[in-house]
Amino acid sequence: MTQSRDTSPLPKAQRAAEPAAVPGAAATANTPIPPDRHRLYWGLGVVLAVLCFGIAVYVASFRAELDQAAQRGRSDLTLAADRLAAGLQRYREAAVFLADHPIVLALVQSQNPGEMPRRSGDKLLQEAVDKTGAQSALVLLPDGDVLAAAGGAALPNGAQAMMQRAMNGALGRGHVVDASGRRLYIHAAPIFTQRGKPKGMVLMSVDIGLIEWGWPTETSAVFFTDADDVVVMSNRSELVLLGGQAGPFPLNKAWRIAGHEIWHHAAGPYVPTPALYLQRDVPVIGLKAGLLMDLAPVRGLAGLQAGMASALALIFGMLLLFVMERRRTLAIANARLEARVAKRTQALEIANRDLMREVAEREEAEAQLKRAQADLVQAGKLSALGEMSAGISHELNQPLMAIRSFSENAQAFLARENPEKAAENLGRISELSRRMGRIIKNLRAFARQEKEMITDVEINGVIDAALEMTQAKISAHDITVSWTPGPQTWVRGGEVRLQQVVMNLISNAADAMAESAARHIEIEVTRGDPTTIAVRDTGPGILEPEKIFDPFYTTKEVGAAAGLGLGLSISYGLIQSFGGRIRGVNRHEGGAEFSIELRPAAREVAAE
Repeated sequence: MTQSRDTSPLPKAQRAAEPAAVPGAAATANTPIPPDRHRLYWGLGVVLAVLCFGIAVYVASFRAELDQAAQRGRSDLTLAADRLAAGLQRYREAAVFLADHPIVLALVQSQNPGEMPRRSGDKLLQEAVDKTGAQSALVLLPDGDVLAAAGGAALPNGAQAMMQRAMNGALGRGHVVDASGRRLYIHAAPIFTQRGKPKGMVLMSVDIGLIEWGWPTETSAVFFTDADDVVVMSNRSELVLLGGQAGPFPLNKAWRIAGHEIWHHAAGPYVPTPALYLQRDVPVIGLKAGLLMDLAPVRGLAGLQAGMASALALIFGMLLLFVMERRRTLAIANARLEARVAKRTQALEIANRDLMREVAEREEAEAQLKRAQADLVQAGKLSALGEMSAGISHELNQPLMAIRSFSENAQAFLARENPEKAAENLGRISELSRRMGRIIKNLRAFARQEKEMITDVEINGVIDAALEMTQAKISAHDITVSWTPGPQTWVRGGEVRLQQVVMNLISNAADAMAESAARHIEIEVTRGDPTTIAVRDTGPGILEPEKIFDPFYTTKEVGAAAGLGLGLSISYGLIQSFGGRIRGVNRHEGGAEFSIELRPAAREVAAE
């Protein structure tokens, strides 16, 4: 690798100790110092900025508090509407119940009942009035004649609309103001004696003022208006019966803020103004509910938050002015320091460029090393193929000769009209062809350049393929192999690269036992985390265990068929690339043992 030339005028050790140059140091050194007359302008600017910030915080806080107040107001308005609807609904249910009562039906059917039936009807209505708290209850004929009454027999003024709706077969409802000025809410229920039009009606009225007395005290003004925008009932007495076509209140001004309606009115001293106005329909009772919420708490909270924010901003502004004044004091000394730093910046930039160039060269060298390692792995595989070529040729030649012999025998058997024997010979030919195909498939897979990708690999298949490719060497050395495939075991690695490592260990074991009396190879797989592949032999063992994975270290004779000393070094690198490790030790009973430790695959861990 070409070394970069050091062009810096400073010694190398001194340059390493220098701090990195700050970009724009020269420009900082030339920054003008504010004159004294600018201090007043800065102070006024801070005050103006604090004022604008306080206004912005007040507006944002007011909007946020207004949203929260609107949520609370909607909840209060919903509760008030439900409370009123539930209070009025019980009177409608009482009217419907009385309309179906046998005494009432008997009164209507007789059209002109006697004294006793009238008394029974009056008693029934009086019990209903006493139990429900209604103002009055009447049983009427379609023409308005009163058959029974309780709480007064006079027909309330304005009840004709409810009566007409009841005579049309529906439930009538509405509010009226009687002669004495009382506000009444009336329910009219039709009386059906048989199919056809109603034969009469039950009219039940309730004093709205009594319902208002039962409402809890609320800070907000709650009111209910009819279709003509007249206030029917409210928790503020000054609002009752106000309004009309011109609106429910004497509004002075109405505007919208953040989607909320704000009212300013002159409805009375006890009705909050300006106030947040909310409304909702209450179709069950035919009214519209409204609420006026006082904005004083909202404005107070917004003002408090704006004041606190302004105080903090003012403190920050004062600190900023103090820092600026201090910066002015230190500017001269800083400018001198920046000037000294600027002188060293150029030398540091040159050193930095040299360092970047050296880093690029090192990265290129590392990439070349990786490519060389990949080529070396492929060369190792091709070397192993060359070493095994004679044995593989023998392995392929034997089946070919057997296929020729079996095919000639099959022809002879067919000529003798013995198809059973011919079929038997053809079956043997098919089995030999499959064997040859399997050998060629393993050779093709072993020889190809596998991509550097780690996947799930099944160990039994890898060991079977390695044994099949080294079968020629094993047979030539008269070696017995002890290997019994167990259940499928999956690990993380590369299939071809792992097969190369196992084949290298088997080949090394066979070479090591060339001069041994007992020649036996034992292969064992132990499942777990990590999963271990052990290859044991009965050779002379390892002479220097600490050097066996060093490149070009070999104990084979010079000029042997394979003795470059790269097989175990390549295997060591391949296993490390899988995240595992490989070890070689001498066995106590003689021979060597190489163990490969690999991470189990995810499916293997899940199965456990």
